[in-house]
Amino acid sequence: MAVGEKLYTADDLYRIASHDNGGRRYELVRGVLIDMSPNFIGHSTLAMWLVHLLLTFVEANDLGDVTGPDGGYKLFTDPDTVRAPDVAFIEKARSQKGDGYYLGAPDLAVEIMSESNTVNETGDKIIEYFQAGTQLVWIIHPKSKTVDVYHKTITDIRILDINGVLDGGDMLPGFTLTIRELFKKLMD
Repeated sequence: MAVGEKLYTADDLYRIASHDNGGRRYELVRGVLIDMSPNFIGHSTLAMWLVHLLLTFVEANDLGDVTGPDGGYKLFTDPDTVRAPDVAFIEKARSQKGDGYYLGAPDLAVEIMSESNTVNETGDKIIEYFQAGTQLVWIIHPKSKTVDVYHKTITDIRILDINGVLDGGDMLPGFTLTIRELFKKLMD
């Protein structure tokens, strides 16, 4: 849901996020604040499980940085777009330190679908990520226990079911994760 009619900047978003705003989270899309509703516990559990798995691999191989659901990426300027993928990876050569949003796109962006996500909204995010330089996007569907893997374009898609295996390709060489292992924290 858009908030107000003013066009905001990434600096405005950072100031809003830096103050007590009742725990509300936002993304910024072409200067418009988008209210991000809180996610269900399963969504958060899945995101943190994937952060753990990726971070363990990335740290062991000194490959770069992994961020969680509150990591902001400034994809575009004038008007500004700041997205916060549920999980992301940035190659070591592109690592940035300090305060503020990451300037640019993550190399890998992961979105976990929830009840509040629409197909159009998710498609827009995928397009934005690729336009900004992302190389790989994983869209995780907890209900169907599937993962859509996009490589460099929205039309290059591979759908993995519970018996499939995610891999990091050239970006995360040697990283593999079965879909069953990815969803194990959500299955009884």
